[in-house]
Amino acid sequence: MGETEEGLTGQDAVDGLVDLLDLEEVERDIFRGVSTRSRWMRVFGGQVAGQALVAAGRTVAADRIVHSLHSYFVRPGDPSVPIVYLVDRVRDGRSFSTRRVIAVQHGETIFSLSASFQLQQDGIDHQAPMPDVPDPEDLPALVNRYGDSPAAAEFYKAMPKPIDLRYVDDPPWQQHALGPREGLSRVWMRADGKLPDDPLLHVCVLTYASDMTLLDSVLVRHGLAPGLDDISMASLDHAMWFERPFRADEWLLYSTRSPSASGGRGLATGRFYRQDGVQVCSVVQEGMIRVKN
Repeated sequence: MGETEEGLTGQDAVDGLVDLLDLEEVERDIFRGVSTRSRWMRVFGGQVAGQALVAAGRTVAADRIVHSLHSYFVRPGDPSVPIVYLVDRVRDGRSFSTRRVIAVQHGETIFSLSASFQLQQDGIDHQAPMPDVPDPEDLPALVNRYGDSPAAAEFYKAMPKPIDLRYVDDPPWQQHALGPREGLSRVWMRADGKLPDDPLLHVCVLTYASDMTLLDSVLVRHGLAPGLDDISMASLDHAMWFERPFRADEWLLYSTRSPSASGGRGLATGRFYRQDGVQVCSVVQEGMIRVKN
């Protein structure tokens, strides 16, 4: 178990993420994780969600796969000290297992998660159609999308590097000059290197990545961008439903939109699709978005 560092890219960054998600088992149902070294003053929300899901998954039989999680971000995490994850084995039924995880720092809860795991079963099947978008190979890498905005480049270069992001629509900092648009944001993403074959790890990496761009769909409706506007943002809650198999080191389209914002909060929904058009995951998040001026 170790730390990933800001500035790593490609396979080095992916290996660092795998290491970040490899929690230390302190004793039965108690795990400890560390945080990424970066300039951030708080722990990245996707990291604590991914680590909490790792903790839950390590207490469940290997033949049960996670199908949903529901979580709340309670307090900002301190990246300078370890996070302790306490797992409650709520129930193990014939088909489903339920786990509750509390993340603790400085004696206080910073995050809570409930997750459900299921034996694989057959059943009815349908999905929403995948949007018609360009292939990721035809889109520029994130480093080529900063444009002429030093503030945006500085802000987004501090983002975690294990995930390769390819924006289909203009990212918030480029949309900023164009003004508000429909609350729709579509991004191709994948781990920027090879991951081990552990299915739980792929789900946890996707959980990590799902927090990176989801609130973009809220921001673009108002022509806002972090680093360019005086805004304060934080994830409040996060829910995911894992519907079909996928690999997080293969391209996945993250199609997100924002149906509502009020009271200093913005709601965003998203769907992940494999390149073959199969929907693999649905996401809902509400975030705090306060415009200071």
